Amino acid sequence: MEWSSIVITVLGLSLFELICSIDNAIINAEVLSTMGEKARKWFLLWGFAFAVFFVRGFLPLLIVYAVNPSLGVWGALTATFSKDPAVIEAIKSSAPVLYMGGGIFLLFLALYWLFLEEKNFGLRVEETIMSHGFWFYALASVILTAVVWYSMKISTMLAFGAVVGSSVFFITHGFKHNAEESEKRLLEKKSGKMSDLSKLLYLEVIDTTFSIDGVLGAFAFTLSVPLILLGNAMGAYVVRRLTIGNIDRIKNYAYLKNGAMYSILALGCVMLADGFGVHVPSYVSPVITFAFVGYFYWRSVRHPDYMLSQTKGDKTKK
Repeated sequence: MEWSSIVITVLGLSLFELICSIDNAIINAEVLSTMGEKARKWFLLWGFAFAVFFVRGFLPLLIVYAVNPSLGVWGALTATFSKDPAVIEAIKSSAPVLYMGGGIFLLFLALYWLFLEEKNFGLRVEETIMSHGFWFYALASVILTAVVWYSMKISTMLAFGAVVGSSVFFITHGFKHNAEESEKRLLEKKSGKMSDLSKLLYLEVIDTTFSIDGVLGAFAFTLSVPLILLGNAMGAYVVRRLTIGNIDRIKNYAYLKNGAMYSILALGCVMLADGFGVHVPSYVSPVITFAFVGYFYWRSVRHPDYMLSQTKGDKTKK
């Protein structure tokens, strides 16, 4: 890869990790507010190291290794920088399966948000779609059936990748739903009975669950594990800084989540196209991410709640 492509890819990965982790950062901040100072410092230091090097580093490596076991762990780590024809061919032949699974996962994630999750309506069509939310499961079933049907004409492993992507979505969705319920119980007065150690373990599990979106989406940018680790680490660091001091400010950006989910929808389509053998230039994913997030950031700063918060902030300074 050229240096310009590497820089664009890493910046795109960082932004994508950041916007995918907003909900996670909000949960972290709210739970940390109920914990002692020592436990908060431990989570922000060692929790960050675990989130970056184990989850966002080991998980992508494990995925690449799983679809290319013949490469070995070191080969999976350095595969995209290798000039060995055998390694290049192994990555080339197995990449569509990875793209297919990741594409289905991201597509279902975005559609679920569009049809069923509560949101600030950034586009008029969102309210109409949400009023027909019950169609999500039918639409997801039809999409999966169609993708598997056409995938089987190419490769049974390609079809298997699509099924795995669907399974991972519904499994992680269940964990996230449970996390939301657990957060409500933690923030109740009676949650004071719960130890800081228990809360730390809870936050680590939640962080791992929420990171799957960013890890799978990262493969829409690159198959290079070192670049994924670098880009996701930068994004995760910013999330930790927001968790410490600026989470309330992030909440004022009403449509930032919309930008994240439309980026995920587009990246899911990019990965599915790659899975079916349609070449998509490497710069497309970062450009899509910056475009969607930039547009909805602009919409957010024009939102009345954001303008009101800025006015209050100016008065406070005075």
